[in-house]
Amino acid sequence: MKISSICYKFILPFFLVVCMTNCVFADDILPLEDDFDISGILSDIESIETNSNITQEPTINSRAYVVIDRKSNTILIGKNENQKKKMASTTKIMTALVVIEHTNLSDTVEISKKAASTGGSRLGLKTGDKISVSDLLYGLMMRSGNDAAVALAEYVSGSISNFAELMNHKALELGLTNTHFVTPHGLDEDEHYTTAYELAILSNYALNNKIFAKIVGTKDYTIQINGYPKALTNTNELLGALNGVYGVKTGFTNGANRCLVTACKRGDMDIICVVLGADTKKYRTTDSIKLIEYALHNFTYVNIEQMISNDFETWKKNNLNSFVIYKGKSNNLDLNYETIPYPMIPIRNDLVNKFNIFITHTRDLDAPIYKNTSIGKITLELEDKIIYSGNIIIYNEIQKKTILDYLSYFVKNFANIFNHCIYGL
Repeated sequence: MKISSICYKFILPFFLVVCMTNCVFADDILPLEDDFDISGILSDIESIETNSNITQEPTINSRAYVVIDRKSNTILIGKNENQKKKMASTTKIMTALVVIEHTNLSDTVEISKKAASTGGSRLGLKTGDKISVSDLLYGLMMRSGNDAAVALAEYVSGSISNFAELMNHKALELGLTNTHFVTPHGLDEDEHYTTAYELAILSNYALNNKIFAKIVGTKDYTIQINGYPKALTNTNELLGALNGVYGVKTGFTNGANRCLVTACKRGDMDIICVVLGADTKKYRTTDSIKLIEYALHNFTYVNIEQMISNDFETWKKNNLNSFVIYKGKSNNLDLNYETIPYPMIPIRNDLVNKFNIFITHTRDLDAPIYKNTSIGKITLELEDKIIYSGNIIIYNEIQKKTILDYLSYFVKNFANIFNHCIYGL
């Protein structure tokens, strides 16, 4: 009896503590040894920003990463960017987007027992609490509240599984074929995954929503729970610290390790950086800074539309009269090329003058020719990589000659034909 009493009094609490150290963490609930003083990193940022010789690709700890240009979705730098990975609380980017698109932000939500008992990173909600959808979204994205995620999912669609269907439907709508959601919070599940690239594409889309952009770009905010104020500070350590950063989301679980999605704009350059699977919070921060600074220092926008247009006009001038249209009523072709989806794209500085443009086409054509008929291709390449490839299109219609057309031609040119046949003139 005495041993049993000691067990309950000392061994059991010790066992619970050990178990807790192996539980699934999320975002701001980090192992003690993973915490760090960001001021040490930030003190070096100014020198990094002003260093014009950042030309070597940085050494990165994260298992997968990517930096994309927001204007064109072009990948500037990446590694394992298409590998499926757990993404922890960066999941909440999709959660917030689906909520914003499916409900009224001023609605009031009553917190269920299931939401209140959700573990990991929490906003601190209790069963029966009342809070607006808007404030839940701030708690979701700033505090990374898993309880807020479940509350929102239940309010929007009745259950986590129904909400996951909405998330997956949106993923397919955006063409995210290597992304699948099981939960609204991102705690580890085998069938819950994305890729660094698809997470960047999702973030780019979400940031076009003004409500979403405002929330993830907020450093400090006060919400109301049951009419009482609660102050929140964003878990994103780079927001308000690194020049140009305006979002978007942190993440951490044992399965995903440390994750961070960052949006940064300086001058004309607007990029999204994703790091997945960093060993520590310090690594995810330094990795993100290195990637952002590398991209901003080594890429510049090039007007490929102007480049292609100039070459195409020169080609037309030299080749338009060389087309042969058999049995056509006209030989006049109105040619152009397909619309360039992204006229301005970022190119690494040392490659700006290494473009090649190739034009291939068919010279012999048979009437009738209909509008929007393709007669060739124009391709822009950079180091054997295709940057743009579009069809050369005939924009006018050319009808086929009829018997009447031939008779009319014969009548109009009878004298010439007669003289040629009789006199050889």
